[in-house]
Amino acid sequence: MKYIIGIGGVTNGGKTTLTNRLVKALPNCCVVHQDDFFKPQDQIEVGEDGFKQWDVLDSLDMEALVSTVRAWIENPVKFARSHGVNVTPGSREPTSQDIHILVIEGFLLYNYKPLIELFDLRYYLAVPYDECKRRRSTRNYTVPDPPGLFDGHVWPMYLKHRKEMEDSGVDVVYLDGLKSRDELYNQVFEDIHNKLLNCS
Repeated sequence: MKYIIGIGGVTNGGKTTLTNRLVKALPNCCVVHQDDFFKPQDQIEVGEDGFKQWDVLDSLDMEALVSTVRAWIENPVKFARSHGVNVTPGSREPTSQDIHILVIEGFLLYNYKPLIELFDLRYYLAVPYDECKRRRSTRNYTVPDPPGLFDGHVWPMYLKHRKEMEDSGVDVVYLDGLKSRDELYNQVFEDIHNKLLNCS
């Protein structure tokens, strides 16, 4: 059995922290980070808002991301081994050893149709504006945020993409990013077990 789980949502919402815990806890689990698919800086255009357009789909090589996911679907064992994940060999009895899970983590997972269709479960972390801005200001990025980026580009793009996702009827489980890390992890881990692992 192969399952693909999305951990999407707002910047600094807790996606990576949650993903890292899930990857350690779930059987034969690999991870793909959407941030690994950003195009080179010189290919990122400056928008009408005056900022480099990092927070839009065009800043990402989504075709490469989907190809990576398809490589996992085709051969999860080979994919896992090539990414340094120890895979338990399957037995004749169906057990957790026959389950392979891919977690995809990123801020724009549910706005690209070829990817949306691949998920078995979709989670979406949200935090309010003030908390999101506070968390973002404490992060050190390779390319530092220029002054005004959060209000001028990051937050408006988040609202735009969230509305697009909701308007297109994508089925997501909303998560409250203000909850503690343990609460979020326990909620999602239990949900995955109930929806996917217990019925296999």
